[in-house]
Amino acid sequence: MHSNILIIGSGPAGLTAALYAARANLEPLVVRGLQPGGLIATTSEVENYPGFVEGIGGFELADNMEKQAARFGAQFKDTLITAIDASVRPFVLDTDSGERLTADTIIVSTGASPRKLGVPGEERLANRGVSYCATCDGFFYRGKKVVVVGGGNSALDEGLFLTRFVDELIIVHRRDSLRADPVLQERAFSNAKVRFIWDSAVEEILGGEQVEGIRLKNFKDGTVSEVAVDGVFPYIGHIPNTKLFTGLLTLDEAGYIVTDARQRTNISGIFAAGDVVDHVYRQAITAAGEGCKAAMEATWYLAAQEHAAQKGL
Repeated sequence: MHSNILIIGSGPAGLTAALYAARANLEPLVVRGLQPGGLIATTSEVENYPGFVEGIGGFELADNMEKQAARFGAQFKDTLITAIDASVRPFVLDTDSGERLTADTIIVSTGASPRKLGVPGEERLANRGVSYCATCDGFFYRGKKVVVVGGGNSALDEGLFLTRFVDELIIVHRRDSLRADPVLQERAFSNAKVRFIWDSAVEEILGGEQVEGIRLKNFKDGTVSEVAVDGVFPYIGHIPNTKLFTGLLTLDEAGYIVTDARQRTNISGIFAAGDVVDHVYRQAITAAGEGCKAAMEATWYLAAQEHAAQKGL
């Protein structure tokens, strides 16, 4: 299966790239990956995306983006890219289904994944009380007591969503002040279900078959304590999904893809956009903007290649 533009990832960056490429009559192929819609699809409510006065659910926003791109001819495939051969033109991509794809250009928009705590009990109790998606799993904690780890926008936004279900929400933060936007802080501080544990980190997640509690260490006085909880939701940052591109594309020290101001990577014809590039802003609107730029650049690249071929260059 050959594509003019193949887009890896289906978050706001990938879907916006698909929209622009489709409107250029290039019939892009979007490989959705493990998380259709990207991380935004797991967010309960998006209030800062322009045009939605009352906010919009993250899944609904991603779904609308996909439908809009499909309307203009974008195609979608549910598979994973396992290898890329960039030494040939067109590029050759292998998939986990055994299918081989080719593309004249590639836009990488694989996003980033939630960073794990890396403490004992986390892996063993994953999906048994440890969750990284409040929107997905919040309903299962109705009437229970849960902890959110972190102090940024994601921690407070998802934590406030959980208060729709839980009896008590504990926010554990390693500092004595939050990094989240003031409006989210105000909502959290005024919510009777929310309490904070400051200057502390989770050292272990406790439980047998299910999460039963956490062990905390206070950084100021060194004390260790245990708190009984039914669920743990870590929101402590993200890790770029760039394992596939190690040794192929230039990555920075944190593993993010390095691009120039025009979303171009070190390989001509391969572009990158969204959270796989941006570790500063990490917003749906900035990802969408970069997806637009990447698609326009890919379109111009293809036009230049076609012109060169016609001239016999």
